[in-house]
Amino acid sequence: MEFAIGIAAAAAVGIFATVIGFDKERSFYPVVLIVIATLYLLFAAMAGSIGSLIAEAIPALAFVALAALGFRKTPWLVVAGLALHGVFDFFHAALIANPGVPVWWPGWCLAYDVVAAVYLAALIFFRRTSHAA
Repeated sequence: MEFAIGIAAAAAVGIFATVIGFDKERSFYPVVLIVIATLYLLFAAMAGSIGSLIAEAIPALAFVALAALGFRKTPWLVVAGLALHGVFDFFHAALIANPGVPVWWPGWCLAYDVVAAVYLAALIFFRRTSHAA
């Protein structure tokens, strides 16, 4: 169920952002990636686990850096960051013990991340294609 809800949420946010025009701003999807990357920090803080907070900070900083690079250089790095965060979600429990993570979160976030990455990739591709025509 968490996968279906993650897919639906990412599709809804993507479509809403396109209809409203949020995604015309270069910063929109990098900020989405930053928020996604820092939620595991929130879960660690909610659990009161300093060890988990420190462990979660390392990948969070890497994803924040990727979002910043994507903003500065190419949005394809943001696509990569979203997709890689989905991979991170898949392996998260094996890499970091964080007692604050809800049981359903990794599946939800994996689905959200992958759909958001595909949606952003499609936006980049089709916007470039339509501008070239």
